Amino acid sequence: MYIWFFTCIIGMITVIPVHFISVEHLKLEEKYGKERGKRIGEICGIISGWLFFLFWIGVWISPQPRFTVPILQSIVIGLPAVGLKVPLLHLVIFAPFFVLGAWFGISGVKEVTLRVAETHRTDKIITKGVYSVVRHPQYLGGLLAHVGISFLLSSLYSLLSTPLIAVIVYLISWKEEKELTREFGEEYEKYRKNVPMFIPRLRKKTKRSSFNDV
Repeated sequence: MYIWFFTCIIGMITVIPVHFISVEHLKLEEKYGKERGKRIGEICGIISGWLFFLFWIGVWISPQPRFTVPILQSIVIGLPAVGLKVPLLHLVIFAPFFVLGAWFGISGVKEVTLRVAETHRTDKIITKGVYSVVRHPQYLGGLLAHVGISFLLSSLYSLLSTPLIAVIVYLISWKEEKELTREFGEEYEKYRKNVPMFIPRLRKKTKRSSFNDV
């Protein structure tokens, strides 16, 4: 009955190896030559990125059990534009998660450009703006939005899958950082040591390495 949901989860997992290939820039260029290796990496990046995003949407909207938080569940807000009736508390939870998630995601894309976000290939380390707060704002934004949308749609399996999706996102981020360290060496290591991966620090370090925005 819930084959669509599980197919989307399996799809997200299946895309991981393709994403891994897309960020192995040095390895691809060594194997296929600079230009061909670059093209292969970019194609793998676009394919894996869009497939991952589409499967993620499928997790949210696929047929699955619905849930309600047992507080104020009798107060329901109608959203005629999308044909939904949402418990008030779910809407209250959705709003901050989605707005904050959208801010992290959009800010991250604006800093690196859509091209870099799609192909997972950059010529420089971005350390300003939202990237001075967390190293992976787009993935953090996706996770926050995931929680918010799961509440908006009252999608039980989607909400329960959050830890698994967080692990998937962590693995992808870990691989990206491994390859960035190979490409940029000490410059990226300094950045990595001073900026958290996902959870922003409430207080900045008193002594912080300076970065040159190239």
